[in-house]
Amino acid sequence: MTQRKQPVHSAASRRRAKSSGSSSAAAAPLDPAQEQRYHLARIRHELRTPINHIIGYSEMLQEEAGDRIQDSQTGFFRDLQKIHAGGKQLLTLISDLFDAEKFDARKWDLHELLHQLRTPVTHIIGYTELLQEQAAELGQETFIPDLEKIHIAATNWLALVEGHLIHTFVDQDKESAKQGPRMIRKPEVSLPAALIASLSAPKSARLSPSEQGSLLVVDDDLANREMLSRRLQRQGYAVSVAENGQAALKMVRSSKFDLVLLDMIMPGLDGCEVLQALKSDDHLRHIPVLMISALDDVDGIVRCIELGAEDYLSKPFNPVFLRARIGAALEKKRLRDQEQIYLQRIQEEQRKSERLLLNVLPKAIAERLKQGETAIVDSFPEVTVLFADLVGFTSLSVHIAPSEVVQLLNEVFSAFDLLASKHGLEKIKTIGDAYMAVSGLPSPREDHARAAADLALDMLGEIEQFNRGYRTSLRIRIGMNTGPVIAGIIGRNKFIYDLWGDTVNTASRMESHGFPGSIQVTEATYERLQGEYLFKPRGPVEIKGKGEMNVYLLLSKKTRR
Repeated sequence: MTQRKQPVHSAASRRRAKSSGSSSAAAAPLDPAQEQRYHLARIRHELRTPINHIIGYSEMLQEEAGDRIQDSQTGFFRDLQKIHAGGKQLLTLISDLFDAEKFDARKWDLHELLHQLRTPVTHIIGYTELLQEQAAELGQETFIPDLEKIHIAATNWLALVEGHLIHTFVDQDKESAKQGPRMIRKPEVSLPAALIASLSAPKSARLSPSEQGSLLVVDDDLANREMLSRRLQRQGYAVSVAENGQAALKMVRSSKFDLVLLDMIMPGLDGCEVLQALKSDDHLRHIPVLMISALDDVDGIVRCIELGAEDYLSKPFNPVFLRARIGAALEKKRLRDQEQIYLQRIQEEQRKSERLLLNVLPKAIAERLKQGETAIVDSFPEVTVLFADLVGFTSLSVHIAPSEVVQLLNEVFSAFDLLASKHGLEKIKTIGDAYMAVSGLPSPREDHARAAADLALDMLGEIEQFNRGYRTSLRIRIGMNTGPVIAGIIGRNKFIYDLWGDTVNTASRMESHGFPGSIQVTEATYERLQGEYLFKPRGPVEIKGKGEMNVYLLLSKKTRR
């Protein structure tokens, strides 16, 4: 008679049998080595089942695809081969890692072990999602059910391996379990191919990849880079890839990107270090960064968010979350870019307004207006006022076109503006072919008379150069006076900064009662300049509205010996 095999009892049932006092040989307790061998054998068995599904379905799909896929669609067949190879790799890993003779939980870092096991399965999940999309596009919908089964098997395997590893580490090292991961990811649900395809479609078929967004994928794993970049390209983005942190930094400094998808765990510069380098660079800190990793490292994720990362994506990618988070990050960047454009336009308009304001008002007065002052009136005990008039310009304007009149006058007065700025005088206004400036306001200065005299002499020289260049015969008459004035803003819609007082009227009389090609000044101005400039007295001269006045012609500046 055939001997009946004894049932295999779990370690827990053996412990229960021992506590109940059972004397059965089958309920005898296992020693620690036997317990571990049994535990690892059970893990290998449970983890091999979904792997066998992955390998089996991928082999069947390869056979069918070999008969039905055209030469132009060989990429589809190659991806099936990658899924099959990934399943074989998982099988080898499980056999090696959970071998009773080799396994010792105390020698492993749980995060490192999870990362090593997750990498192949994330490739499988990614390729199955891509192939479901491609199958729908190629009219090979019959492949989709088996691809979905592979996807489900892979996600279930991921949940199993995480659960088994946590349980193993807790059982073998209670203390280290306290330091273990704080978060275990639940298996992703399998999405119907039609939904995946709809989510993967570009927002607008009219947008070019560069308009849709320029993305940089940074990952040290070739398959990860390939799958993610292909998925993003199918969604309509322009995608570049970098294999490490150093290459990524070099690329973002030489090219323009709208978003960086950055792996956390890489040799050399890891993701956090690359992120820190980006956010510490004023030219790069505005680029949004999404961190990606197969590990749920809460501390690492929090640190990256604190450093400025937009969000975090876990591998394998849920297509819904991937598209939504990339879309949200790009939208935030577009809004920021648009805001920067608006700010630049506003700043440019402010600069234009500033220039226009400074063309009308002295800088100090413009600043006071911007600070909220509305009624600006100031008294100045002593300034020097200058009037200049172009002699012969009126008769010249009768014989030339109006546009030439304006052009000539603009050339002359623009040259006078430069000279006034050079000597520190404020241009007040032009009246027809007359020019008015003042020295000593709105910021008082002791050498106001000297600055006005230097400007007047340079204006005579400028007219001589103008006549030679344009073959004209213009002449200028200049008058100056020194004394107190009142200055302020008048008008509301069209305001002007102007001067009032007898000093202004007398300066105007000096110009109108002078000679072409000369500079006539009052005695008050002469007294402040006589030691440094050459003058010719005209004696008492009858001035309209003023009576007789002692006036002088300013000839030149004294030369120093």
